[in-house]
Amino acid sequence: MTTTTPRQPSMAFELALLLALATLWGGSYTFIKLGVATIPPITLIAARTAIAGVLLLVIMRGRGVTMPTDPATWRRFVFQACLNSVIPWTLIAWGERLIDAGLATILNSASPIFTFLFTAAITRHEAANPRKLFGVVAGMAGICLIVGGDAFRDLGSGIAAEIAIVAATICYACAAIFSRGFKGLDPMAPAAGSLIAGAAILIPLGLTVERPWTLSPSTSSMAALLALAVFSTAIAFVIYFRLIQTLGSVGTTAQAYLRVPIGVALSVVLLGERLSPTAWIGLGCVVVGVAAMTIPARRIAVA
Repeated sequence: MTTTTPRQPSMAFELALLLALATLWGGSYTFIKLGVATIPPITLIAARTAIAGVLLLVIMRGRGVTMPTDPATWRRFVFQACLNSVIPWTLIAWGERLIDAGLATILNSASPIFTFLFTAAITRHEAANPRKLFGVVAGMAGICLIVGGDAFRDLGSGIAAEIAIVAATICYACAAIFSRGFKGLDPMAPAAGSLIAGAAILIPLGLTVERPWTLSPSTSSMAALLALAVFSTAIAFVIYFRLIQTLGSVGTTAQAYLRVPIGVALSVVLLGERLSPTAWIGLGCVVVGVAAMTIPARRIAVA
C-alpha cells in the first residue's frame, strides 16, 4: 500500500499571490485618497479595520478555524496591529489629505529597504550581500530625491505628509519582521486578530477626536471605504500572512516594487494625478533598489 503526500504549492502560485497582493495594496492608495475626501483619517481607518476584521471572523467561522484565546497571542496581535495598521494606515490617510496618492505609493514602496536594514542590524535572520547593499543605497537615494525636492520647494504641510508616509513605511518593515513569530497559526488568525485589535484601539479614538456621527460622507468615499476594507485589507491580509510563512519577510515585501507601477497607474487614470520630474527619477531609484534586494540572483553552473 502506497501513501501520497499532499502537494506543496508551487513557487509560481506563490508569485501569483505576490502579484495579487501588490495589486490589492497598490489600489489602496487610490481608495484612501477617495475616502479621506469626506471621511477623517482615524474614522476611515477605524472603519477599515473593523469591517475587514469582522469579515475575516465570518470566513474563519465558515472554515471551522478558531481564534487563539491565550493572552500572550493577543498581546502579539495588539503589537502587530500597531505596527501594521493602527500607526501606518492612520499616517498614510492623514498624509494623503495633503499629497497625491501616486507619491504616497512611491514613498511607501521602500518597505523592503527598511526591512533589510533592520534585518541586517537586529534580527540577522536573512543574509546580507553587496547586491542588497546596493539596493539600499539606490532606494534611499530615491526617497531623498522625492522628499528632498519637495522640501526645498515647500517647507509646509507637503514635507510633513511625506515624512509621515516614510514613517509608515518603517512601521511596515518592523511588522514584516515581527510577523515571522506567527508561524503555526492559520494565516487568517493573525490577520483577523490584528485587525480586531486595531479596531479596538481606533474606534474609541475616532469617536473622541473626530465625532463621526457629525459627518456627511460622499457616496464615492463610502464606496472607497468598502473596497479598501474588503479587497485591500481582508483579502490582502490573508495573502500577506501566508506569504510571510512561505517567502519570508524580505521576499514578501517584494510586492512593494510591484505595487509601485500599479498604484501610480491607478492614481493617474482614476484621479488624474501627475508626478514631478524629480518624483519620476526617485521612482526609478526606488524600483531599482527594491528589485536588487528582492529578485533572486542567478546561479551560474560550473562545469
